[in-house]
Amino acid sequence: AECVSGCVCPEGLFDDGKGGCVEEKDCPCIHNNQWYSPGQKITADCNTCTCQKGVWSCTKDACYGTCMIYGSGHYVTFDGKFYDFDGSCEYVATQDFCGDKNSSDSFSIITENVPCGTTGVTCSKAIKMFLGKTELKLENKDYKEIQRDVGDDVRYWKRTVGLYLVIEASNGVMLIWDKKTTVFIKLTPDYKGKICGLCGNFDDKSNNDFTTRSGLQETNALKFGNSWKQSSICPDVTQEIKPCDVKPHRKSWAEKECSIIRSEVFKICHSKVDPVPFYEACVHDACSCDSGGDCECFCSAVAAYAQECTKAQACVFWRTPDIC
Repeated sequence: AECVSGCVCPEGLFDDGKGGCVEEKDCPCIHNNQWYSPGQKITADCNTCTCQKGVWSCTKDACYGTCMIYGSGHYVTFDGKFYDFDGSCEYVATQDFCGDKNSSDSFSIITENVPCGTTGVTCSKAIKMFLGKTELKLENKDYKEIQRDVGDDVRYWKRTVGLYLVIEASNGVMLIWDKKTTVFIKLTPDYKGKICGLCGNFDDKSNNDFTTRSGLQETNALKFGNSWKQSSICPDVTQEIKPCDVKPHRKSWAEKECSIIRSEVFKICHSKVDPVPFYEACVHDACSCDSGGDCECFCSAVAAYAQECTKAQACVFWRTPDIC
């Protein structure tokens, strides 16, 4: 054959990506633009991956799914769909009673949204968690238990981890609350495709998460959200509130503060978790919280992005004496 100019590895050796040639067993692996040597391990969600001959070999454990509700009406469903819904009422965040034959009725989690600030946006003020015949109400940094007459006995444990109150139940439901406006709901994989509510249906597809209470697929977040209100007395949400348009004098402050999400501080995370929706949510919240607690809203919004970064193995140290 004709000669081709350039460098090649001798037969039986492989390019290691750094200008050297190695045997196959010594091939490195790449993840998020970083090189890893053979035998090095990384964690992906709840699984461990080991670098072997240039490819990742991962354990196949089924992981918890997570839904996040934070700040003034921001939702990230179990399947990763990001949307905003500002309704002032009680709404079903998630439940396993969905009216079809394979659903049971072992739990439901209700979020009570109330206006925060004067622009009309809402925040989660209280959470009700129904586990069999036990009702837990989380409100004002505290929680109380109410026993009802009907339902099964579902055991649960509560503990405090850092800022968070964690409630873990024997039926595979976990709730993590920051005692303010952020709540994480975690479910075991047994619930895949068997739940419904504002957190979606947990079937690994985000395009059908807007399933209404009556089982219809919606494209509009407002119609979808309205269908999950607990009381018919609450008014429907008819328009999306844009607080920075209502309070334009706060917009530049909000953008300046929230720019930390897109800055060097979070650089390690940008390739792993898209900062854009979190930045936009932060600006929205920083504009809207205008009746005290404005820094708290900003801090919660940045913390939500930091939490997703930590989940993606990008630990970011963003809190300083000046910031949050």
